[in-house]
Amino acid sequence: MAKSPGKPTRPGFRPGKAPVAAGAPATVTIDSAAPKKKTSLPQFASQVRAEARKIVWPSRKETWITSVMVFIMVLVATLFFWIVDSGLTFLSQVILAIGQ
Repeated sequence: MAKSPGKPTRPGFRPGKAPVAAGAPATVTIDSAAPKKKTSLPQFASQVRAEARKIVWPSRKETWITSVMVFIMVLVATLFFWIVDSGLTFLSQVILAIGQ
């Protein structure tokens, strides 16, 4: 449904229908006439094997590069939080010293 040019829209506004509150749950209908087909154990195992064949494992080089990047980010985050913590400690000591 395309917007009409020049006509403002607002959340929950539906032309010709009762307004719906923003974030109201949508109604869901379940078709109970069509029961789900049960999968047998051999079919399930076959489907699992088929999905497992789709897995693409990273190479040793990709794993190494990713691990190094994670280690670098951990060091950067450690340095950042150490600086922030030291700054806040110094600031709180200055504020407490002023109060005495």
